[in-house]
This record gives sequence, structure tokens and C-alpha cells, in this order.
Amino acid sequence: MAPKQVQQRGPQQVSPISLFWWLILLALILWNVITFWPRSKLEVEIPYTVFLAEVRADNVAKVQVSGEKIIGSFVKPFTWPQYTTDTKPSTPAQPKEKRTQPEPQVSATYTEFVTIFPQGIGDPNLLPLLENHGVIVNVASPPSHWLSDLLISGLPFLLLVIFFLWMGRKATQNQSSIFSFGRTKVRRYGSDHPKVTLNDVAGADEAKTELGEVVDFLLHPQKYHDLGARIPRGVLLIGPPGTGKTLLARAVAGEAGVPFFSISASEFVEMFVGVGASRVRDLFNQAKASAPSIVFVDELDAVGRRRGAGLGAVNDEREQTLNQLLVEMDGFEEREE
Repeated sequence: MAPKQVQQRGPQQVSPISLFWWLILLALILWNVITFWPRSKLEVEIPYTVFLAEVRADNVAKVQVSGEKIIGSFVKPFTWPQYTTDTKPSTPAQPKEKRTQPEPQVSATYTEFVTIFPQGIGDPNLLPLLENHGVIVNVASPPSHWLSDLLISGLPFLLLVIFFLWMGRKATQNQSSIFSFGRTKVRRYGSDHPKVTLNDVAGADEAKTELGEVVDFLLHPQKYHDLGARIPRGVLLIGPPGTGKTLLARAVAGEAGVPFFSISASEFVEMFVGVGASRVRDLFNQAKASAPSIVFVDELDAVGRRRGAGLGAVNDEREQTLNQLLVEMDGFEEREE
């Protein structure tokens, strides 16, 4: 039985690996925003009729046809908008006259232009007109939708981020599994498991009577503390296999209503040196966190042996495990009540 200890958890710290991936994601978002942010216009958008007039005036050097859009460059700088008498704003003497065109903007000079080709109507005379006036014609594939551009540019980076996140998670799991061999493989039985009492044990009346004193101490500890009595550090159950030793231990825990930790002594020892002692410490730490509780170690003879019986009379892994078990039960540290 181990005393109860209150464990306090401090504030959780942000993992540097998680912070790194958040920074990568932020950088990708900024990159996509900068890439698809609309830039200042370097060309002027003109009507299709104005484009035809400039072609006939030999003021178009080359054009590139892409779907419904025609992009080209002028031979001489082109001023737009072009003010005419029809586009001038109305005078104060005619305030109620309806304007047929919007108020013109400030004129500027451009060397490139964009116009929309009337694809639905069609213009079979356009290509002959361009050839007759010596305009260089290039044809490009229609531009894709912005969503497809976003997927093409951002999806590979998103998949790359997901892949690295998955790899980081797997590496963390593998690392934790590598360094967790010092953890004990104890089986815990609590209130959610079927309750076993001393009435379920047939025979062994003398053992049941002595173990009843342990149950009474677990149920009424203050009565024994007032008398100055202390519970035994442990109870050794000896008998052939199948005589009910494990059932008696579970019955004591069931009668007292405390958690029951069961483990075989052979599970302490591994090929790694020091693992047995580490697992014993971890077992008792779990028991202390659930105190009052009962720890049952089955097949204790797997680690219980005469000291110095190993090869060369040196301590081996089993002796270290047994020593740690004795220290946890009644070591040099002051017993917590």
C-alpha cells in the first residue's frame, strides 16, 4: 500500500516543433497572398472598336490572342481616354440634360493595351486585317481560373506541409516508444472491473482471517494510527500454482474498495540493464498516485534470489530489481503517512 501524493501540473509549454510548422504555414499563406495580389495596371483596357481603329491607323505592333482577351502593344504611345465633344461634361446651363456616357477620367499615355474579343459574335475579318497592316499575331492558351491557379501553386506546398507534419508526429511517437521501455506494464483494476470479495474465495480460512485485518486497516486507518500501529509493508502469499493467491489479493482490494495493480515479476527484467529498477519505480509511482492501493507482484521468485548468486558473485539485473523493490516497500526514506 502506498501513500497518496497530489501531483500538480504546471502550465503546458508550446512545442518548438509545433511553432516551427505554424511559421511555415504562415509563410506559405503570405507567399500565396503576394503571388495573387492584384498589381498595378501596366496596360489600358480599350473598346474593341478603338482597337480596330488603331490597327487601321498602323499603330498596333503586335497582339497576343488568349481566349476572349487580346493583349498587344502600340507603335506610338497611346493616350486614353480621348476627349471628344460628346464626352465633355455638361455645362451649368444644361444641368438636366441626360448624359449618354460617363464623365471622362484623367488622360494617361500607354504603350500596351487589352481588349475583349467578341467571341460569341465572331469577326472573320480580324486576322486578314492584322496581316494587311503587318501586325505580329501570337496565340496563347486561354488563362485558367484563379482557383485552379491557387490549387496548382498551393496544393503541392500544402501536401508537403502535411507530409512533414505526419513525419514529425511519427518521429515523436517512435521516439516516445523507444524511451518508454522503462515504463512498467502493470495491469490496473479499479471500480469499473467486476468486484471480487473474500466471500468469493473458497477455503483458505486462516489466510482470509489474517488478510481481513489488512482490509480493516484500509477501511479504518485512523483507528490504527491512534493506537500507533502500522500496516505491514507487504504480505507474502506462498503456495502451488492455482491455489488462489491472485484471487486473495484481488479480494482484499475488492473488500477495501481500492485500486489493484497486478504485474508479474518476470516483466520487470529485460535485456537492458537498469530497466527492472526503473519499472519498479514507475509501478510504485502509479500506486502512490492512486493511493490507497494494493500492488500485487506475481511469481516473485523470478527476481527473488540469494544475493551474490550471479556469475562472478556480482549484482545482476534481478538483484537490482529486487533491491529497488525492497527500497520502495521500506527504504531509507521516511515513510509518508
